[in-house]
Amino acid sequence: MFQRMLASALIAGIAAGLIAALLHFAFVQKFILLGEQYETGALIHFGGSGTKEGEHSHEAAPATADPAAEDPKAPETAADGHDHDHGASAQGSAATRNALTVVFMVILYVSYGFLLVAGFGIAEAFGRKIGPTEGILWGIAGFAVFHLSPALGLAPELPGTIAAKLDLRQIWWWATVVCTGTGLALLAYGRHWIALPLAAALLALPHVIGAPQGEGYFGLAPTEVGAIFAARVLGTAMVVWACLGWFAGAVWAREGARS
Repeated sequence: MFQRMLASALIAGIAAGLIAALLHFAFVQKFILLGEQYETGALIHFGGSGTKEGEHSHEAAPATADPAAEDPKAPETAADGHDHDHGASAQGSAATRNALTVVFMVILYVSYGFLLVAGFGIAEAFGRKIGPTEGILWGIAGFAVFHLSPALGLAPELPGTIAAKLDLRQIWWWATVVCTGTGLALLAYGRHWIALPLAAALLALPHVIGAPQGEGYFGLAPTEVGAIFAARVLGTAMVVWACLGWFAGAVWAREGARS
């Protein structure tokens, strides 16, 4: 059983982690980089009402001007007489960041994979057969537990976003994960009539209590950037979790047929 769980979690987690990294680079990373520019002040968001009611003006502009950009004939040397070429270091930093992102995604989804196949083992102990199709359903459930339900109170945050204290958010996040996971398990495998109302109560409890919030709603980046970022984070997570479930279910069924 342990070898079966190990193979399923590792293979599915590595495959899903690589897919997650690819989707992150394609759809999410540019908004993180944009948020970091607003956080550091490289970009400034100006917003205000116009002369008429309902009119708004939004502009993103560099915080500092580049003399070389304003004057094409300006020399490439700095005022102190030394050349400053940061192209190579910037490329190296970006490559390091991308490599660490891939490693982090693989480790993260391997960890999720172990949780998923542990659930497979419990389900099979109750006589439920797990294959690729069932794995996709488990993957979508995992997305709901670890991403969707917590995001109802704590949406994915851009760099520089103002939020409540970290320890309070972590406590609420873990409580939401436990309540949501238990509630979904009761809905799927509960055999007594009490399972349905208990599951509904557990699913609703964290949101009735409410997630910890900051003192106000404000941030450095435009709200549109934060909204697109949150939507893409959740969308890519759903796809990756479905892939994780399919891979884990396929390997689980294959390894089970061998034993």
